[in-house]
Amino acid sequence: MKALVKTKRGVGNIELLEVEEPRPEPGWVKIEVQACGVCGTDIHIYHDRSETRPPVIMGHEFSGVVCELGQGVQNVKVGDRVVSETTVWSCGVCRYCRMGCYDICPSRWGLGRGGNGAFARYLVMRAEMLHHLPDNVDFIAGALTEPLACCVHAATEFTQITAGDVVLVTGDGAIGLLTAQVAKAHGATVVLCGLQEDRLALGRELGVDYALNVEEEDPSALVKQLSDGYGADVVIECSGAAQAAELGLELVRIRGQYTQLGLFGGPITLDFQKVAYKELKVAGSFNQQWTSWERALRYLREGAVRTRPLVSDILPLSRWREGFAKYESRQATKVILVPE
Repeated sequence: MKALVKTKRGVGNIELLEVEEPRPEPGWVKIEVQACGVCGTDIHIYHDRSETRPPVIMGHEFSGVVCELGQGVQNVKVGDRVVSETTVWSCGVCRYCRMGCYDICPSRWGLGRGGNGAFARYLVMRAEMLHHLPDNVDFIAGALTEPLACCVHAATEFTQITAGDVVLVTGDGAIGLLTAQVAKAHGATVVLCGLQEDRLALGRELGVDYALNVEEEDPSALVKQLSDGYGADVVIECSGAAQAAELGLELVRIRGQYTQLGLFGGPITLDFQKVAYKELKVAGSFNQQWTSWERALRYLREGAVRTRPLVSDILPLSRWREGFAKYESRQATKVILVPE
């Protein structure tokens, strides 16, 4: 089968190769991949800014169909439509694993980085990592369950959103658009800030109350108007831009909540005294857990969050260079690669 492989460390070193089909070991499942999304992590792997264990097949945002069971698997059957968490291996004995937080195990191997991923026709995955894809969610929409689960983890498990809250979401990429929908599903008044009018327009179509281009409009007046002058109850920063983080700390109210979801890619400088002066609750969120996956799939099943409109490009795996380039240059909101 053809697979997109990070062959060795260093910038680039990614090739579309012919590799042997995997076979499931006991407790594992073989899955025929139907769609796999290009993620910012994949771009970081390309530029060698993310830890990998090459040679490794890339890709971790996927949907597929179970086609073979390893010995002892009982939670799924051949023909099931599934998506999967991304923990290929965790130690099981550290403090975090024992708490059920295997997603932050220091020894964890992630799908597409430490273990072979889904930019291929087939992959194998631990059966306990699988979740059933609702019948009313197609494979393209389902491939975005993983980033949606990350947003759910940040917006509902690290952040407490109450109906009526003013929630400021900074960043108009896929993560910002998904997070804004999650906040809206909790009854918040949502202000989305970004830089690209087409993405902001998509946010409005998806139900966001206000979507502002920060290069053309200062959101502070609107946030003050919506909050009786106090500021946003919740800020969720999704862009990974220092200016957005500064804006969020400025506009969040005293004793409000600030959650960092976007990755900066390196150190930044912030006036962190605002955290003390405002007595803020500050959280960081990076991954997802079983609970966030189940909630994400419930949102999709009930139509509270829509992922399909975010997909701007569907390309065959052989056109991965084009897909990576469009994603990195922000010409595409979300790129899906389909196995050949």
